[in-house]
Amino acid sequence: MQTLIIVNNVAAKARKAWPIIEKELKEANLDYQVYATNAKGDATQKTRTALREGVGTIAVVGGDGTLSETAEGFFELAENLNSTPRSINPNARLAVFPAGTGDDFARGMHGKRVPLQRWIDSFLARGQQTKNVDVMYGRCDGFQKPFICLNASTMGIGGETAARVAAQGKFMRNFSGEFRFLYAALGALAVWRERRVRVTVDGQVFADGPMNLVGVASGLYAGGGMMLSPDARNDDGKLDVVVASGLSRGNVMTELSRVHQGGHVNNPKVNITQGEIVRIETFMLKDGMPIEVDGNVRGVTPVEFRVLPGAIKFVV
Repeated sequence: MQTLIIVNNVAAKARKAWPIIEKELKEANLDYQVYATNAKGDATQKTRTALREGVGTIAVVGGDGTLSETAEGFFELAENLNSTPRSINPNARLAVFPAGTGDDFARGMHGKRVPLQRWIDSFLARGQQTKNVDVMYGRCDGFQKPFICLNASTMGIGGETAARVAAQGKFMRNFSGEFRFLYAALGALAVWRERRVRVTVDGQVFADGPMNLVGVASGLYAGGGMMLSPDARNDDGKLDVVVASGLSRGNVMTELSRVHQGGHVNNPKVNITQGEIVRIETFMLKDGMPIEVDGNVRGVTPVEFRVLPGAIKFVV
């Protein structure tokens, strides 16, 4: 069963990681092809083509954004956007060699960052282990633009932060992912204003009012190690929905110092629930919130998310 390795050389640590990975793959006599991404969305199209041609395993050398684009390529998105995306090959496997800024999905799979070598060993193991993980099917820009989310999506301050991380130059790339996200979050906070947002979960209004942040998560971590929902699991068939409303700038800074351990859930202005279908609506064009999806900004609100339970086999 042939393997495709997708390498994003723009990712924070990919250039250093790939030679190490490549050496071990060759020593293991693995039959594989390599594809280096050239543009945004490139990984999605290459993945779809490869799976249609019979490739059985696709591994990513990069961060959450490239991993998310690759996961999207595992599905055919229907012309009728209300229809559930179709898996091209339900038996195909997705793997990652973490080499990005936050690597939040990989971190969540083990509950912490683990060395690159551990991911290489798992990938090359004779009895390769997989886990069926949930993904999210989203529709943004007035529910007209479809996408797949593998890990988590944030709106409000979270979306603004993601845009700032993406715009950071070479100098900032010398710092850890955690520092880069924190630096960007402080900049986003300085210019953020609350606006009315309505959050509906499984047909019931969960929150309606001025919001600081809305998050929808399948995985445990987002935003460079922030634990949005400490109970989130990517194999329970549920989406964790987090809303923060009425926080002052001082309150937000306090919660930023606690969110990596999940301490923000003790704040009464932070509320969490679970569901299978989540709709997040803003009501004026100027109030549309950027939507961060696995580290990339994919569009603006309003947006809807649906969980696709156990939709991808992931190598662990």
